Amino acid sequence: MDFSALNKSSAKSFNDQKATIKKLMQGRAVTCPICKQNIRLFLPQQSANPGARCDKGCTDIALDFA
Repeated sequence: MDFSALNKSSAKSFNDQKATIKKLMQGRAVTCPICKQNIRLFLPQQSANPGARCDKGCTDIALDFA
């Protein structure tokens, strides 16, 4: 089986998420590519589920702060 397309898709998704998190940590505004609402960063002190997500939940990136 050829998994190259899946590997490319996974790598692109990972890199897009990493770039989004980096921009949010810099304090820049980032919008959800689906609903066009702002993505907010939730830190462990603010939420039981830290991560980055939009209000509708289209974008939901869970983060592990260790």
